[in-house]
Amino acid sequence: MSTILDQIQEAGIVPVVVIDDPADAPALVGALKDGGLPVAEITFRTSAAADALRAASTAHPDALVGAGSVVLREQVDVAISAGASFVVSPGLEEGIVTRTRDLGAEALPGCATPSDMMRARQLGLDVVKFFPAEASGGLPMIRAIAAPFPGLRFIPTGGISLANIEDYLAEPKIAAVGGSWMVPLASVRARDWTAITAATRQAVAAVHRARGTRG
Repeated sequence: MSTILDQIQEAGIVPVVVIDDPADAPALVGALKDGGLPVAEITFRTSAAADALRAASTAHPDALVGAGSVVLREQVDVAISAGASFVVSPGLEEGIVTRTRDLGAEALPGCATPSDMMRARQLGLDVVKFFPAEASGGLPMIRAIAAPFPGLRFIPTGGISLANIEDYLAEPKIAAVGGSWMVPLASVRARDWTAITAATRQAVAAVHRARGTRG
């Protein structure tokens, strides 16, 4: 049986989604699935997040739906009770990590420094979000920082796009990437699911090309 991390790595991309209207969540996740990507990170940047999570996970029980931008411990309980199977944070906060794991979900905290990585390893984490990826030095930084942490893999997020996704995914230390370019807020608000599906297909094709390069 595959784990949550296995499923994320297989997908190669975690779409970072901002939703204003919870009623749009099932159609949005459906558009991602139609494009070949049954994963969505619904961010806690709007008051609609919990209801959107619940609507998406109920409508698409076969999809991997998680919560993003989680910055408070109490948000963990809300997110997981709404159906989140993974919890993503912009930084590393021990309470969020431990509460997420206690509730049976996968924690993906943001890390950008060696100190962050050391704390992550002390907490028993094997995969972390590298954030903000491009602003923190991108691939050269990941390659440099990864050397002392041979057991750690990364999900770079922040500045990832169709232009650089293949470079990132060709690197063995990268488990997957996070990004929002296939789910721009304008398309979500316009309910342009066709455009989201088309952009997702392009992204999935890039994943396959990069994985082929990796060998």
